[in-house]
Amino acid sequence: MTALLTGVTSCSNYLDVRPQGQLDQEASALDPATAQKLVVGVYNTMWEGDMHGFAYVQMTNIASDDADKGSNPTDDSPNSGALDNLTMDASVNTLNSIWRLFFLGVSRANQALASLDASTLDATMKNQLMGEVRFLRAYFYFDLIRFFGGVPKIDRVITPQEANSAAFQTKASVDEIYALIIGDLEYALANVATKGAPNSADGRVSKGAAAGMLAKVMLYRQNWQRAFSLTDSIITQKVGTYGLLDDYFEIWREAGANSKESLFEVQTGINSACEAAIANYAECQAPRAGGKFGWADLGWGFGTPSQSLVDEYDDGDRREAATIIFINPNGTFLWDGFRVPGRDSVENARYNYKSYHSQTAESNCGNRGRLPKNLRILRYGEILLIHAEAALALGNPGAAITDINALHPRAGLGPVGSVTRESIWHERRVELAMEHDRFFDLIRQDALSPGRAAAAFAAHGKTFAAKNKVFPIPQRQIDLGGGNLKQNDGYN
Repeated sequence: MTALLTGVTSCSNYLDVRPQGQLDQEASALDPATAQKLVVGVYNTMWEGDMHGFAYVQMTNIASDDADKGSNPTDDSPNSGALDNLTMDASVNTLNSIWRLFFLGVSRANQALASLDASTLDATMKNQLMGEVRFLRAYFYFDLIRFFGGVPKIDRVITPQEANSAAFQTKASVDEIYALIIGDLEYALANVATKGAPNSADGRVSKGAAAGMLAKVMLYRQNWQRAFSLTDSIITQKVGTYGLLDDYFEIWREAGANSKESLFEVQTGINSACEAAIANYAECQAPRAGGKFGWADLGWGFGTPSQSLVDEYDDGDRREAATIIFINPNGTFLWDGFRVPGRDSVENARYNYKSYHSQTAESNCGNRGRLPKNLRILRYGEILLIHAEAALALGNPGAAITDINALHPRAGLGPVGSVTRESIWHERRVELAMEHDRFFDLIRQDALSPGRAAAAFAAHGKTFAAKNKVFPIPQRQIDLGGGNLKQNDGYN
């Protein structure tokens, strides 16, 4: 059975199995190999369209205080500009892109689960594959609820007639969606393989990924004990072998993909169609030509690291140079030898280094819009930070100090002798900068320290209102729902 699984989930097959759309439920239920390919198709949904592409960058980094819109002043102002300024309304196109694609992921997960449930696979393997898909469904819903708050709960395959009914167009409560997320992750934790086991593979959901994602959800739910115990099981290597890479900069390079620091990342690569990559993810954030001197630019220049982020770093913190490309007056050489001519040659003074993918020193198929850069979703550095915050909340500052001091050597910083909740939050920002979680972090932290989000955005030169704790429901979805799907409070 292991050989069968490896045959359909090796790296090459991850790339060759297209994201699954129209499914014949009855046929796939009778064909174990097809059922397994459907699982791979759910994984590959994560590099389809804008799920993790430009729209994702807009609604995470650009909407937060980690980044400015970037590019030139007028480029995509109605969408990126509105999100950057927190002036978006329900008509912003980006909102619908994110809603549609994450719910597409939910739909495909439900279809794969239905096929697996009816398949003739060995029970152990069936449970493992269902655990992987339920992890993915939980991940899709975790982002949906962080973006929009309460959303429709769709936990099975529904008919076209049901899709148009009030039952599936009405928002479920936040608590109901979190119950679904937690149930899926608990199932995954009990059934998926340990990283490095014979029936595991790079990019597959592992027990460490399930434990880490569940711990992150528990952090949001302020279940400190469970967040602590889950991360402790990872740190003490009860669910796989994980650790910090020695070189922080290497985490986001091709050489750092699926390393010991990685718990879960979106897999990319090169296939015959040159499509196995997150569309425009690297390109939309790469340096953009402008100013006095023309040159062959690398991308669109969106999501530029903010002054607020620059100010957050302590002197000597090596993570700053690994996170931010600073364009010097006389030019800047990137790690692969590419030279950006100088400040007068680009639209912006700073760019995101973590999203950079070399077109000369890393694998690619010549399509700048489909550079195969894996997106790190969950890594060991964050596990230490969740562990630290939970430990402090439980009255165990010693464990929190140990966690922060584990992060400091590679950052070039000395040990700390004490921690506070605010110092852990500071550490979280600089360790995870530009990794798409800062906006959500501020909203979560604001619930513990009211006014924190407003103060952070004020320091960023933006005004944060209570309604901005979630994004508006896309007007397109409200219209499709025939009035059953209600807009979030404060938005027209």
